[in-house]
Amino acid sequence: MSAALSGAVDLSALKARADAARQAPSTPTSSAAAAPAAGQGNFVFDVTEATFQADVVERSLQVPVVVDLWAEWCGPCKQLSPVLERLANAGNGAWVLAKVDVDANPRIAQLFGVQSIPTVVAIAGGQPVDAFTGAQPEPQIRQWIGALLDALRDRLPGIQEAEAGGGGEPAEEYEEPVDPRFAEAEDAFEAGDFAAAEQAYQQILAAEPGNEDAKAALAQVKFTARTEAIDPSAVSKADANPSDLDAQLAAADLEVAQQQVDQAFARLIASVRSTAGDDRDKVRSHLVELFGLFPADDPRVAKARRDLASALF
Repeated sequence: MSAALSGAVDLSALKARADAARQAPSTPTSSAAAAPAAGQGNFVFDVTEATFQADVVERSLQVPVVVDLWAEWCGPCKQLSPVLERLANAGNGAWVLAKVDVDANPRIAQLFGVQSIPTVVAIAGGQPVDAFTGAQPEPQIRQWIGALLDALRDRLPGIQEAEAGGGGEPAEEYEEPVDPRFAEAEDAFEAGDFAAAEQAYQQILAAEPGNEDAKAALAQVKFTARTEAIDPSAVSKADANPSDLDAQLAAADLEVAQQQVDQAFARLIASVRSTAGDDRDKVRSHLVELFGLFPADDPRVAKARRDLASALF
C-alpha cells in the first residue's frame, strides 16, 4: 500500500459515525444514498458516511470492496470510473465497487489521507490493503484487480462463490475492443513482416507518445527482427573481441533470447563503462530497449538500471 495511505485510515471512526447515523430516524435522503445508482447494478454503488459501515466495512468481510474516491469536476475521474464500473459488473460479485463523492463526503477522503483524485483503495476484512492514484490504463487496472483477487481468494469466502456463479447475477461477457492500429501491427508481426509491424507501432507512438502497450510491442518487434538473423556464434565472437560494440550488442540479444538475462545486462553495462560519447550512447540505448522486453518491476531490470546509473555517473 502507498505510504500516503498506509496507516492513515481509521475505520473505527467511520464506523462510530455510521452507527450513530443508523440509530437516528431514517429519512428519504439516507435511503436514497444507500441504494445503488440507476443503471449501476448490485456490484457498483454510492457510499456515504452513513452507509460506509454496511456497504464497505461489513461487505469487505466477504469480498474485496474497491473504493473509488472521485468528484464531478475531476476530469481523470471521468476516465477511470466507467472502467471500474464495467469491470465490477463483469466480475459477477467477486469484488464490488463503492463510489465516494469526496465533495459530498469530505471526511471519508480525509480519513483515507487522500491528497489527489481519483484515488482507489481496496478494502478487505475491514482494512485497506492496496491503493493507487490517477487514471490508470485498463490493462493495468485488470492486472491490479487480478492480483488483489489472487491474494485474497483463500481469505474471503465470497470471491470463490462469485467465481463459481453464486454472485446472484450472470457475469457479463466482456470483450476487449480491438484497436485496428494494433490489429494491423500484430498481423504484420505474425506474418513475419517486421518492418511493417515496426512502422505501425511507430505511427501509434507518433500519435500517442505515452502508449505503453505500443512501446512494449515495438521493443518486442525490434528484438525479434534482430534475433531472427543473429549469428549463433555471437557470444563467442564478442568474448574474443570486447572492443567490438556491434558484437557485444548481438551477443546480448542472443543471451536474452536464451534466457541469460543477467549476463546480457552485465555485458552491456561493462561496454558502457569502457566507452564514451556516441559509442556509449549507442550501448545505453540498446540496453534500455532490452529493458522494455520485461515488466517494469522485474528485479533483473531494477538491478541493471542501478548498475547502469552507476556506470554512467
